[in-house]
Amino acid sequence: MEDMKSRTKRFTIECWKLCVQLPKSREYNNLVFQLLKSSSSVGANWRASQRPKSNIEEINVKRLWKEADELLRITVASINTAKNKQK
Repeated sequence: MEDMKSRTKRFTIECWKLCVQLPKSREYNNLVFQLLKSSSSVGANWRASQRPKSNIEEINVKRLWKEADELLRITVASINTAKNKQK
C-alpha cells in the first residue's frame, strides 16, 4: 500500500491537473481556488496529525471537532430548509 505522504502528494497533483482543465471564468475562479487550497492542505493536515500531541491539544481538537460537526449540521439543515421552501 502506498504511504500517506505519497498519496496525499499525488492527490494534490491530480486536483491541480483538474483545476488546470476547468474553464477560466469568474464562475470557476472560486471553485478552483478552494479546490487547490483544500487539496494541498490534506497532506499538511496528515503530517500535522502524526506529530505528538499534549493532553491540552487533544482536548482542543475534540472541542473543535464537535464545533465543526455542529456547524456542518446547521449548514446542511439550512440548505435543506431553503430547498424545501423552493418546492
